[in-house]
Formats: sequence, C-alpha cells, structure tokens
Amino acid sequence: MNIIQEEVERHYALITRNCVDIIEPEELKTRLKSSIESKTPLKIKYGIDPTSPQLHLGHMILVKKLRDFQLLGHTILFLIGDFTARIGDPTGRNETRPILSSEDIQKNLSSYREQVAGILDLEKVSFLYNATWLEKIPLKEFIHISSAFTIAQILERDDFFARYRQGKPIYFHEFMYPLFQGYDSVALKADIEIGATEQKFNLLAGRTLQHHFGQKKQIVLTTPILVGTDGKLKMSKSYENHIPVSTTAEDMYGKLMSIPDSIMENYFQLLTSKAPHEYQSLIKEDPRKAKDLLAQEVVSDFFSGEQAFSASKEFQRVFSQKKAPSEIQTCLLPSKSFDSSGEISIVDLLYISTLVSSRADAKRLIAQNAVQLNGMVISDPLARVSPLGKILKVGKRRFARIEKEQL
Repeated sequence: MNIIQEEVERHYALITRNCVDIIEPEELKTRLKSSIESKTPLKIKYGIDPTSPQLHLGHMILVKKLRDFQLLGHTILFLIGDFTARIGDPTGRNETRPILSSEDIQKNLSSYREQVAGILDLEKVSFLYNATWLEKIPLKEFIHISSAFTIAQILERDDFFARYRQGKPIYFHEFMYPLFQGYDSVALKADIEIGATEQKFNLLAGRTLQHHFGQKKQIVLTTPILVGTDGKLKMSKSYENHIPVSTTAEDMYGKLMSIPDSIMENYFQLLTSKAPHEYQSLIKEDPRKAKDLLAQEVVSDFFSGEQAFSASKEFQRVFSQKKAPSEIQTCLLPSKSFDSSGEISIVDLLYISTLVSSRADAKRLIAQNAVQLNGMVISDPLARVSPLGKILKVGKRRFARIEKEQL
C-alpha cells in the first residue's frame, strides 16, 4: 500500500467512525484520494433548521463529525435553514409543524455560532443561509426542481405514509421540504452531506437533485440518534430529556451524571474519543466512576478540563456528601410577591424564582416531593411559606437563596 492509499484509509476510518449509512463508500474513497492528491478540500455540508434557540448534545454528534472533516482540511459548509425553517421538517412528525415567523427564526439562530465554538474552529467554517438562494427561485426553476420527484416517491416516507393511512392532512408545502433541502446541495455543489439517520430521505433528495442538474452526486453519511437522559426517547427539548450546550459546566456535568447506566456506553461512543477498552470494563466494574469519566470528557469539550474537574468535585460535595453548593444564586423577588406577613404561595415562589418553567411544572415537582425549603420537603401545593433568607431546592441540582428586592 503506497503513502496516498494509506492516507485515504486513515481519512476514511476517521470520517466514517460512528456512521450508520455510507452512500457510496467506494466513491467516498475515490474523492478522498483525489482531494489528497490535488490538495483540494472537499465541500462538507451540514444543515440545521433554527426551530429552537438551543442546541443540545444530540446535535453535537454531527458537529463533532464536522470537526473530523475540519481536522483533515476540508471545507465546512454550516448551512442554517432560515428558509426551510418556515416550512418545518416533517421528518418523524405525525402532524403538521407550525410555520415559524421570521422573527422566531432570527431569534433562534442568533446563538448558534457561539454554541458550536467549543467544537469547531469558527474561522474555518462557512456559515450560510438557504434563504439566500431559495427566496430567489423563479417559478420556472421550481417546476424544474419538482420534476425530479414523483408523488409516489414522496409518499414512500414513513411519516407521510402513516399520516396518509390515518387520514391526517399532509399539506403541499410539507412535500416541498425535501425538495428545498435537496436543492441546497445543488446550490452549494456539496461533495458530502452529513445528517442523523432520520434525515436519510432528505439527504438522498440532494443526490437526486444534483444528478437532475448534471452535478456529481454527493456522498451521504448518517450518524446515530442520541437517546435522551430518560434512556428511552431521542434527545429533544420537546421531550424535556435534553442536555443543552448553552448551560453551565456544573449543569451539563450533573445532567450527564443523571443518565441511566444502560446508555453510558452509547454516550461514550458518540460523544467522546475514548476507545472501547477505556470504558467498557470500567462501566461494569464501577459505573459511578465510569459516569464521572464520561461527564468530565464531555464537559471538557465545551468548557475546559479545569471546569470539568471542578464540576465533578462540586457534584460529589453536593450529592455524595449531601451538602448545599458552595455557590448558590440569590433570587430577588419583588416586594409585591409577598403578603403582609412575608408569606408567598409555594407554587408562585417556584415560578417567580424561575426554578421551574410553569406553575404546572411546580405542582408536578411538589407532588414528587422534589421541592425543599431549608431542607424541609414541601408536599402541599397549596402551602404558603416564608422563604426570605432561606434556600429553595428543586430536584437534585437547582438551588436559590430567596431574598426581597430592596426599594
């Protein structure tokens, strides 16, 4: 094996690690060989619709795959679907997504760069927006795009087929989603597109349209979907089982320590660069130590090794030794929140302090005996309490010292 071929195999092994689908493997090796010989980087496309302001660790599997390509010198095209987000990806949906406003989209995408900065070298990433070309497609061109697909092909999608069989509506704009995502690959002349396994239909649409427009068909790589902290459903903000990227080192560490032991190996494989022999036996022998290793590895990616180590020590102090955190945020409540005797409804206290997202969430946590005030469990949702100067605890990781705003 000559030097060029050895490099091809090395590159191929790195970029296909943790991939489920590789379409087409031999063509991928051919393009890698051509890239190495000509010293011409390949164009790697990754698209994400800004339907939420928060990225989570599930997204980072693909972002880390982009880092693999970046380390090999290829061009990263980080495509933000500000146009396609207005339609909403129908993948995995049993009903139509609500159409997002331009204001919602702009608000959601504003922090994406910051959230991937811990993984990618942003100076070597091209951030692109598909409204740049999709808004300008003339009707004649749209008809040409549409002629590449049949209705039968679109209905082959499991989500569309299931809705059709159940008599649920499928709107025409949803049919257009894979066409527009596929056209992005034409506009960018992408060599490779990566996405989660559930995106396979949309990724293949890019190949179809590139062929339709006389371009080389992109290679498609798919990666597994990360299971959420509940150990059952895919990680998603909608399922409230996600670990956000835009959080603190302590919160990310704590959420990682909360995952079931049964999915630890999957997290090691998808979120770290550890080899199987470095964690498989440890998981069996000492799950607690293995989870600490996992959490520190992941947190180090987004913060630093020092912050990860500090988060580990703080977690041990709070949860193993049953002590309050060394630093507790102070929550200042408006004077009008209290009655004349300084009391407040426990539900209002939880909501106004922002330790819960809703009053319904507050009642649920109270019913689970997950709320404490100065170490005393509050189990009555109708309780009124005198919280000033006391520590409010929600669940295992949320603390706040309650004080009153000074006028």
